[in-house]
Amino acid sequence: MIQIDDVVVSIDVLKEKFLCDLGACRGECCIEGDAGAPVELDEVEKLEAALPIVWDDLSPQAREVIERQGVVYTDCEGDLVTSIVNNKDCVFTCRDAQGGCFCALEKAFRAGKSSFYKPISCHLYPIRVGDYGPYKALNYHRWEVCKAAVLLGRKENLPVYKFLKEPLIRKFGEEWYRELELAAEELEKMGR
Repeated sequence: MIQIDDVVVSIDVLKEKFLCDLGACRGECCIEGDAGAPVELDEVEKLEAALPIVWDDLSPQAREVIERQGVVYTDCEGDLVTSIVNNKDCVFTCRDAQGGCFCALEKAFRAGKSSFYKPISCHLYPIRVGDYGPYKALNYHRWEVCKAAVLLGRKENLPVYKFLKEPLIRKFGEEWYRELELAAEELEKMGR
């Protein structure tokens, strides 16, 4: 573990390799699991504001869930998460013509229709952020649906923290990320 400010970072975030391979996984992370994506409290309003922009891209089932319970709910562990369809699919999931999944929020952002990218937990995946009061912990999450991303990351020799540079800066800032890079360089020099 290394610590930068009030954030403890697992060594796996610096050493493990990862590069999303949507051609192989087809966005399975949006539709697998037993709960929605973790959402920060300040993101709820942003999700609700983006809803009219993405509404037509959502499935009828997703619209029904949102009308019934909203864009988020509290899961069995007490965490705020995106609402889901059929106990697994995120309500913001869309499908392309080939059946692959993608995020309606990200689509709207990339098209310049929305200023909200997507929940930071999605943007940071496979890093999970644990909140422990006075500090946060960044851990690398291993999930079978991301096996192709691990293989591609190894092939391209791309560490998790470099793959996630943009969302790490979004969450913690550029100066924090520069310190993370320096820590990774020091670990590499030490042969760790």
